[in-house]
Amino acid sequence: MKTYRAEANAELEFSFPDDLPWHELDQQGIRLPQQMKFVDLVIERDQDVLLVEIKDPSISRCPDDERQRYFKRLADNTVLKEELTPKARDSYTFLHLMERDGKPIKFVVLIGLDAFDHEKQKALLAGFKDRLFADIKCETDTPWRRQHIADCVVLSVDIWNKTFADWPVKRIPATATSAQAAA
Repeated sequence: MKTYRAEANAELEFSFPDDLPWHELDQQGIRLPQQMKFVDLVIERDQDVLLVEIKDPSISRCPDDERQRYFKRLADNTVLKEELTPKARDSYTFLHLMERDGKPIKFVVLIGLDAFDHEKQKALLAGFKDRLFADIKCETDTPWRRQHIADCVVLSVDIWNKTFADWPVKRIPATATSAQAAA
């Protein structure tokens, strides 16, 4: 199994089977087109390509007031319109221009919501996927004529682990992260 973290100090750690073709799209230190926003990961399966974006407002070093502001931005669709939809569009455009869009492309958003109570999580996730997918399909006055994203899904860590049981994600506490960095 290969492990992945979106950033060196990220607390969410993914474990992927060795034979799963995936790569980091929003990779630091390599030349990428300017002004484009990219998802964290691209996972290529036999039947489709998954664009995976990771958002983690539950990271332990996040102050509670900042976490609450981010939750509000999630709830009022600011994150959806300003971050998620542009990342889906730009990542698709990049794959299209690189001739890597021969399979249906699906957008997967993982949101680390474990710092919030179950009712807040449930309220946030209710309808979020539908609002996101509608925004992806229609960013202008008229809908896109070409469907570039076949579907999308928004998951908490728990739901990710049920949906993608072979690709588990776990939270590595900050103390463990610090100890690993020191090793």
